[in-house]
Amino acid sequence: MNSLSTLRSALQAFDTNTSPFAVGFDKTFDRLWDYAEHQSYTNVGFPHYNIVQHDDYKYTIEMALAGYSKSDIDVELADGVLTIKSMKTVEESDNKVYRGIASRNFTRKFTLADDIIVKDGALKDGMLSIELERVVPEEKKPRLIKIK
Repeated sequence: MNSLSTLRSALQAFDTNTSPFAVGFDKTFDRLWDYAEHQSYTNVGFPHYNIVQHDDYKYTIEMALAGYSKSDIDVELADGVLTIKSMKTVEESDNKVYRGIASRNFTRKFTLADDIIVKDGALKDGMLSIELERVVPEEKKPRLIKIK
């Protein structure tokens, strides 16, 4: 049993309506379920990627996309899910004897926390970089509560 099926089983068995630990976390459990669902439908082996944490607030997703141009790639953020996909068309008449550089369609999805925003994206030298930043609103920052 892999970790994805373990997560799916745990989410199915967990009752968010009766647990005293799930007050206000309904959306969180929905997002976990969505994550488990979309990971089972995407090709998880291609393309290769890194997630780099620069500090407590800044991250970069690096994706190896040799042979892809900006026009071959779509990056979309919707409902907390960052989707990177390509619908690249392969020229069959390009006379390549061997094709070792992948040029196939792919979809890769990343579930982002509510306080993560996408700052920027760039494709340079075959590497797609998506800059992310955690933005903590004032009401979520630690504060002392005055007791009356």
